[in-house]
Amino acid sequence: MRLIKTPLDGCLVIEPRVHGDARGFFYESFNANRFAEAGLDLRFVQTNVSRSEQGVLRGLHYQWPNPQGKLVSVLEGEVYDVAVDIRQGSPTFGRWAAAILSAENKRHFWVPEGFAHGFAVLSGPATFVYQCTAHYDGAADAGIRWNDARLAIDWPLANPSLSEKDSKAPFLADVSPERLPVFQ
Repeated sequence: MRLIKTPLDGCLVIEPRVHGDARGFFYESFNANRFAEAGLDLRFVQTNVSRSEQGVLRGLHYQWPNPQGKLVSVLEGEVYDVAVDIRQGSPTFGRWAAAILSAENKRHFWVPEGFAHGFAVLSGPATFVYQCTAHYDGAADAGIRWNDARLAIDWPLANPSLSEKDSKAPFLADVSPERLPVFQ
């Protein structure tokens, strides 16, 4: 497996070693020992799968308190995946990193606890999977507006299809400090 650093400390693109021939392919999407050797000692407690049509944008989501780290990947299609550092006091607070994840490139994106996460579907339907380090907590569920001008995320969609919740999410500057994680 190959780790590719992003501008945000802790956010990583992970390329698994793929073994393939004319019959198909095989790769380990997660191996606790190999990840730990690479400095990612992860314990997942929940795995989620979502399917979205082309032009859908989901996010930017996070949980606080009870944050979730997420190892995300795509089983079908292609997405533009984004992580935003929202940890108060972080030297990269409000900055973002992105990766193209697809069934073809088989890449994963590690989004650590304390980051908001979202993705935009670039292809026909995309099946997205994410392994989480904490269970979903509805009381801690939160979001930031996808098109917050201060974040200036370079989304590849001008007019995405959004849920009502995502279209009404607050801008980062409008989120009260007690609803944001703290950099440690």
